[in-house]
Amino acid sequence: MARIRIPSTIVILFVMVQTGFLLFMYARYSSFMPQSEEKPSQVHILILSSWRSGSSFVGQLFSQHPSVFYLMEPAWHVWVTMYQNSAKVLHMAVRDLVRSVFLCDMSVFDAYMPWKRNLSDLFQWAVSRALCSAPACDSFQRTDITSEMACKTLCGRYPFSKVEEACKTYSHVVIKEVRFFDLKVLYPLLTDRSLNLKIIHLVRDPRAVVKSREQSVKALARDNGIVLSTNGTKVEDGKYKVMQEICRSHVQIYETATLKPPNFLKDRYLMIRFEDLVKDPLSEISEMYKFADLTLTPTLKSWIYNITHGQGPGKKREAFKITSRDAVSVSQAWRNVLSFQKIKKIQEVCKGAINMLGYQLVDSEKEQRDLSLDLVLPRRQNQFSWSSFNPKH
Repeated sequence: MARIRIPSTIVILFVMVQTGFLLFMYARYSSFMPQSEEKPSQVHILILSSWRSGSSFVGQLFSQHPSVFYLMEPAWHVWVTMYQNSAKVLHMAVRDLVRSVFLCDMSVFDAYMPWKRNLSDLFQWAVSRALCSAPACDSFQRTDITSEMACKTLCGRYPFSKVEEACKTYSHVVIKEVRFFDLKVLYPLLTDRSLNLKIIHLVRDPRAVVKSREQSVKALARDNGIVLSTNGTKVEDGKYKVMQEICRSHVQIYETATLKPPNFLKDRYLMIRFEDLVKDPLSEISEMYKFADLTLTPTLKSWIYNITHGQGPGKKREAFKITSRDAVSVSQAWRNVLSFQKIKKIQEVCKGAINMLGYQLVDSEKEQRDLSLDLVLPRRQNQFSWSSFNPKH
């Protein structure tokens, strides 16, 4: 039987063509296969709340952690620059800024601060421990508990470029914001593969929020106008229209996150009530830290105890300061300060939120003043729907 001899060069060429074909088919097939999702190296936490709800305090619980880069309300720059727009219109600009900050891309502030700038040009920069310690500022160590006053004195003249430089050195980036009124606006961030985003939704009894807002009427007037779409006109919320929108937003956010939420929200949403936090700080903070993949250090434990066991509810001039106070007294102060007539009006415009978030309505001044009556109910899944509630006027 005759044998056919095939030159080695043809064999090599055939093998190369076959290998190339197989590689081409593998590449094409792989493009249709689901890609393995590697999580970003940083963890991103958004503290989602509203004005005067204890969010500055919660922000500090994260800011003072040595693994956290924290910014307080960076979207303030969006609102102060574009104040003639409504909150709804500004949602997209706020979301884009928040995304950039999470990615440590601080060039986003060029649109709102075009001049040559220092750290001190950033809104509430001094409440961020990360901007008061290396590499942003050489005056403090990462493990130090910093104070706003000391930071302002020692670190304000460092260049703005230090913000981005510092951000990139932390495992966690945490932002506190009060300028989101709809959870669905955040869906693009929650599905963004470049982010590892989790949301802590902080709520507070609306009656306590109103009491706190009354200490800061002028400071909130411009933001009120944006919430109510007044084309730049400042508003004092005497009729609680802003509070009604705030309560409506909390209901919307909570319902969206808990009643048939999308799969990508699984294990990425945590609702915290301010009253639970001040009643049992270490337990609630431990829960938040576990959710955020952080560990509570002995230094932080000591600081948390001291800051929640001060004397009295705090002074009016301290409305936007984190000082040592009797935290439980702070959470109950509205019951002795507000008139029952005000309480009835607040309950009327925020009844849905009060019910859904687990607070007890009061039917008389006697119930309001009786501090032995606990108005913070055990946590439960409430089926209230905002659309089913029509407040009486």
